[in-house]
Amino acid sequence: MRILGIDPGYAIVGFGVLEAQRGQARLVRCGAINTPAGVPMPQRLVQIQEDLETLIHQFAPDVMAIEELFFNTNVTTGIGVAQARGVILMTAAKLGLSIYEYTPSQVKQAVVGYGKAEKRQVMDMTRRLLHLAAVPKPDDAADAVAIALCHARSHTSRLVQG
Repeated sequence: MRILGIDPGYAIVGFGVLEAQRGQARLVRCGAINTPAGVPMPQRLVQIQEDLETLIHQFAPDVMAIEELFFNTNVTTGIGVAQARGVILMTAAKLGLSIYEYTPSQVKQAVVGYGKAEKRQVMDMTRRLLHLAAVPKPDDAADAVAIALCHARSHTSRLVQG
């Protein structure tokens, strides 16, 4: 199974592509879609849609795993992220991908084994589980890889299969 993990945003959309088979996962590629500051939101959303469509065509994932939106204190930023997330979901659905959504706690639980783990713990376990020399960069890409790994580990769980 090829999984496209997405950490949604409007300035930076992190992505990670994993191959998962028989409980093992391998990083294929990770990176970020960057939209320039100062560009009007509609143009940023178009760029996200176009770049994501290119990624999906290039890597041909079977599914997309995306982090659920978490509002903290900055509602203005949250609205922008929600708009970008909508474009991301629409693009994946339009191209026929199955979409799985995970909360930050679910990602932490699947990767570290503890739903309240710290970000550095998630990054270190992601690196270890995928046998990487270093944590992926930028942080948004590392988050996306962790989201994809969450899906790989959740999807192949004996609880899911049983």
